[in-house]
Amino acid sequence: MSIRNAEELFIIDVDIHMHTPPAQIAPYCEMPWRRALENLTQNFSGIATPPPGFTPYLVVDAPFPEDGLFDRAALSPQQMRTELDALHIDVGVLCPDHLLTISMLPDAEYASAICRAYNRLMLDFWLGHVPGLKGLLVLPPQRPEDGIKEIQKYAKEPNVIGICFPTVAVDPLYGNERFFDLYAAAEDAQLPILFHSAESIAPAFPFNLHRYETSLARHTISHPFSLMANLISLINTGVPVRFPKLKFAFLEGGVSWVPFIMHRLDKEYLSRRREVPFLEQPPSAYIKNFFYATQPIEEPEPLSDLIKIFDLYNGESNTMFASDWPHYDFDHPNKILQVPFSDAVKRKIMSENALRFFNRTQAQMWEK
Repeated sequence: MSIRNAEELFIIDVDIHMHTPPAQIAPYCEMPWRRALENLTQNFSGIATPPPGFTPYLVVDAPFPEDGLFDRAALSPQQMRTELDALHIDVGVLCPDHLLTISMLPDAEYASAICRAYNRLMLDFWLGHVPGLKGLLVLPPQRPEDGIKEIQKYAKEPNVIGICFPTVAVDPLYGNERFFDLYAAAEDAQLPILFHSAESIAPAFPFNLHRYETSLARHTISHPFSLMANLISLINTGVPVRFPKLKFAFLEGGVSWVPFIMHRLDKEYLSRRREVPFLEQPPSAYIKNFFYATQPIEEPEPLSDLIKIFDLYNGESNTMFASDWPHYDFDHPNKILQVPFSDAVKRKIMSENALRFFNRTQAQMWEK
């Protein structure tokens, strides 16, 4: 009988979000930046809306009552463990919440201080207390050299299994040579890079979305568009050739954009390969070696169309399950299991691909 329910599998979720408001981060932050975070705590109590001066986010949409769904958050590892158990998710990989817009802070030293404090808080408060929670370092795009120090500091921490790079309004894009030394450090530390998208409005490509009147429009395009922009940037500067042992994953954009951009790049490569002489193969060869997360998984009618999409980019071997819990638009594991994949492919998507991506065993992912 085909696997249909999450409790039948060992499941690794590569995108869950821990709540880290200024009040929690402040004690882990150096002066004088700690004083700024302490000041923010006096005027901020919301969960979903990032406070000004912490991680910028322009809220412009009409506040309909259902927006209360955005206030769902996990406040402790114990709460997270309980809620993951209810979803039959065995392992959750922790991503930031408000810090997804960290690249929009203009003060690089402040951004670096927040990232350092976040990483300290994650190790102290979130990791090592309950089984099945692993963490990703957050590094400041404004100062790659500071990110290298964080990699070197935490490289041997068993509960730190990768690096989260938010793609919101990052400038320059992640293929720029300013990140090459950081990629070398990550490759040496065997810590993969996970690019995480989010919605925002900012005067930076591809987030200059002020022409759209609704979040429906912005949310539709901003997530996959920012992932595409950065994937193209990586290919365009030869990052997968320069760092062949470094693994990359793309989170929270679904998967249907992957074959589109893969075929588009291959088409351009046929006539413009002289511009990228460092590429040893067509772009599709590298794109099929990147990894992708399912959430928000597309829901075509019929669902079997998803199998065709996965086939186009080798998705059964390079796609990992993600729920985005506890955000309002999270995907239940059973949503993926409703797709008529074979049982072998379901096992790959729900855990085996993630074990290979993070180079961990099932026991290592579960242990405290």
